[in-house]
Amino acid sequence: MNTFSCDTTLEARKPSILLVDDSADSLRLLQITLNLKGYNVTVAESGAEALMQITKSPPDLVILDVLMPDMDGYEVTQEIKQNSNIPFIPILLVTGSEKSNVVKGLDAGADEFIRKPVDKEELLARVRALLRLKHSMDEQLLLCQRREDFVTHLTHDLRTPLIAADQYLNLLQRGVFGDTLSAMKESLEHMAQSNQTLLSMVDTLLEVYQYEAGCKTLDFFVVDLWELCQQVVQELMTLAEIKQLTLQAVLAEGIEASAVRIRGDRLELRRLLTNLIGNAIRFTDTGSVKIRLNSTCKGVTIEVEDTGIGMSHAEQLHLFERFRQGKHQRRGNGLGLYLSRQIISAHQGIILVSSITGQGSIFTVYLPGQTACC
Repeated sequence: MNTFSCDTTLEARKPSILLVDDSADSLRLLQITLNLKGYNVTVAESGAEALMQITKSPPDLVILDVLMPDMDGYEVTQEIKQNSNIPFIPILLVTGSEKSNVVKGLDAGADEFIRKPVDKEELLARVRALLRLKHSMDEQLLLCQRREDFVTHLTHDLRTPLIAADQYLNLLQRGVFGDTLSAMKESLEHMAQSNQTLLSMVDTLLEVYQYEAGCKTLDFFVVDLWELCQQVVQELMTLAEIKQLTLQAVLAEGIEASAVRIRGDRLELRRLLTNLIGNAIRFTDTGSVKIRLNSTCKGVTIEVEDTGIGMSHAEQLHLFERFRQGKHQRRGNGLGLYLSRQIISAHQGIILVSSITGQGSIFTVYLPGQTACC
């Protein structure tokens, strides 16, 4: 059995500690105490100097005196914690005896505190505890990075043969390798459709992972939702026509197309519309699927209304959960609506559903942002 080991360098090297205090005597005493325990210690005599050192070479731990001129320990703590370019660094604040100092320090983002006069054994115990925290956080980050690499490579390895198969199937359907027997055409269509479904599932899995891991990057630009909606409707029209459904997109009464332009990620909003409209078509046997766009000064509303099978209140409660599959035989992979909600949340919006079994459903998306109507 193979064993998996985290990066041993996290434990092999000496932990680095930055001491920050405007008192040379205090720095010297703390430095001697920590050096004797084998720690790699550097010092800074001001908050500004400390921030420069941290930006250049982040330590494993910062021990920071609260009372300093120009920039006190609270301000330095806030600067460190609010800088997204600085990795997680635990901060030990050295404070006075007042309780208010402790409260203020914790509110600023400090991870621990120790009161003056500093007790040597207490200091070393808190240092060990905070370095364990740092080690644990670094290991978690490393595992997340490895998991991200694994998922990225896995989806790439899955997509490559699927794309190749899709290209060959397309060539067969076009008769590039010779005439295709009529008896085979239907089978080729089913194979191509199944292959596209697998590709879509792989892409969806990767998207879901990126959102959950917090590594999804969105590019926000002005998006014409009316134009985007019409494009998606045109792409899905064939699916609706096969089922003899009416598929249409409309603007609310009195609303111009320019009023439904918002800032968002065009690719993700396209994925959202495709998921919602495609889902409505799948669960509608007769009647129509209608998309209605509206605008207010607070943002844009997208309604996807169908005359499909609907759903019970109990089903609605769990509709947007990951891998949640309905009881109906046409259930999907349980990720489409979950991913849709992730996309909407990333745009600071919300999604609601109203449905009655046997009478259809209405999915309503609210996306905030200043629109042309304002």
